[in-house]
Amino acid sequence: MSPITAIKVFSATMVREREVLGERVTEWLKAHPELHLVDRVVSQSSDNEFHCLSITLFLDGKPDAYLANPPPSVPPRRAPPSAG
Repeated sequence: MSPITAIKVFSATMVREREVLGERVTEWLKAHPELHLVDRVVSQSSDNEFHCLSITLFLDGKPDAYLANPPPSVPPRRAPPSAG
């Protein structure tokens, strides 16, 4: 088995979002050819009102390019404060 160097989680609670979740995963994988799928877990959770579908991808490759330029919805990482 290949080593796991990155994990990506997709989730949706709204009906329409759940219907297109697979397409979102496929498009994201196409946009990141530097990462290779090692394994995946699909899970569903629900309560009386909401149903959540999650797809967790376990990936191998060099996620540096993705982490250096995250999509707009991901806040950039901040350097820890220097001790001094």
